[in-house]
Amino acid sequence: MTKQAPEKQPNQTQPLQPPTLRPYQSKLIKDLYIQLGQGYRRVAIIAGTGAGKTVIGGKICADTAARGLRLMFLVHLDVLVGQTYKKMQAFGLRCGFIKAGWHEDPAAPIQIASIQTMEKRSWWRDWKANVVFFDEGHTTVFSRIGQEIIYETHPKAVHLAMTATPYRLGREQLGDHMQTFVASPIPAELQRMGYLAPMQYYGVPSGSEINLSEVRTVAGDYDERDLKNACDRPELVQRIVEEWHRLTPGKRTIAFCVDVEHARHVAEAFKASGVAAAVVDGSTPIKERHQLYQDLGAGWLLVLTSCNVISIGFDEPSVEVGLLLRPTQSRALHYQQVGRLLRISPVTGKTCGIILDQAGNLRRLGFPEDIKAYHLPTSKEPGTTETTPTKQCPHCNRLVWGFVMTCPSCRYVWETEPQIRTDELVEVYSEELLHQIERRKMYEFFRTQRQKTFREGSAPNWTKRVFYEQFGCLPETDWCLGSIFGDTPSLEDKYAYRDYLIQTAQRHGKSIAWVIEEFQQEFGFDSWQDVFLPN
Repeated sequence: MTKQAPEKQPNQTQPLQPPTLRPYQSKLIKDLYIQLGQGYRRVAIIAGTGAGKTVIGGKICADTAARGLRLMFLVHLDVLVGQTYKKMQAFGLRCGFIKAGWHEDPAAPIQIASIQTMEKRSWWRDWKANVVFFDEGHTTVFSRIGQEIIYETHPKAVHLAMTATPYRLGREQLGDHMQTFVASPIPAELQRMGYLAPMQYYGVPSGSEINLSEVRTVAGDYDERDLKNACDRPELVQRIVEEWHRLTPGKRTIAFCVDVEHARHVAEAFKASGVAAAVVDGSTPIKERHQLYQDLGAGWLLVLTSCNVISIGFDEPSVEVGLLLRPTQSRALHYQQVGRLLRISPVTGKTCGIILDQAGNLRRLGFPEDIKAYHLPTSKEPGTTETTPTKQCPHCNRLVWGFVMTCPSCRYVWETEPQIRTDELVEVYSEELLHQIERRKMYEFFRTQRQKTFREGSAPNWTKRVFYEQFGCLPETDWCLGSIFGDTPSLEDKYAYRDYLIQTAQRHGKSIAWVIEEFQQEFGFDSWQDVFLPN
């Protein structure tokens, strides 16, 4: 393998304008400092994809340097060194590097360190860091270098572990090493704020999933060799290309594949169908990698396939479609992949992110919108370990490991080549989206019933009664606004509704205050004076 040239290092003195923090980012950092002020020394920072980990981390580093303290920033992939440095540049910070091909400057207050290079260097062990920042903490904290820093070389430093997904495969969890955590709002809340894009999901129908019964589990996730046999099949590759053309034609797309060969097969199938496609993998030079990302953002490239490259450190907001082609048991990997589509892109007119899930990961691991709250998992929690998939013998009902091909009880033999189903993908919904759909249904029912109640001359409360009988709860008060006459009612509409309310009040013994309150619910708080007060 040829040695890659290092990335060009920007001018350290280049003046840049620090990014402006969003309100929730400022609150997260304030919460962090409160935790540190209470004496915690090891704190996890949980900020989902699209929440702005880059800005949050940069501000923490800038605050540390401003106080005259020294910080070591750990990354687990060499490609992330350049991205991290650009982050520091935005805040005008002086940095040294523990990374092959980058300038070493032990006097700099911030050291950006690649775990791979740290294995081959030793001077950092005596570098007195006040703060150690673990980027992608669910990975870096658990490395041999990370454990050495926490418990041997820098045990008295403050340790901050930033992650979008605190969960990891295996028994040991982030909460076993961090004492507490601070967090950004959950994805559904960020969507409501307008900071993340809404999502649409398509998955294979029940009974058409990829057959994983013969796929073993190794180190907590599906064995890659077995996955290749299950997923890298011409029928499945062709199906995802056809589904892309049916559901998302012309949209910028990234594909998560089992291995490099699988990624090539998918890219070749797209190119054969007339779509501009390319492959990025771990051996792709960094400069070429960035060019592919730029071509994708510009729309010159429509499909970019990969294996374990664009799950982390890829930031192209304009991408609209994600193809999940690699089954996984890792919730962290799953959320990272889906998260690539959550970023907003007003410049390109992106309206939502779309997932085409051929791997069954949504059914297995869930939807980001369904996260109710973040917490810091520990190995003591039930259900943190993964188990090998099992299957049931159709003859004697005995449960056996998924990779067993002959039942030990009745000797039933499973077919070695299972039938591959290539049904069309169907839309699937997160709990949050189902809730939104149900809420919209309730909203529309209520407004339609309000109009009917008014036309028939019944009391407004009749609508609430019908609604309660239908849904078992009362409607929201603000649904009344404009429900009968729309957003631009005429003066005649207001007089008609006033007379209707006065007649209803006379029949049911209601006061003028009730009339005005009902009037305001339909037309707004300041709407009643022109109709009720004499000129």
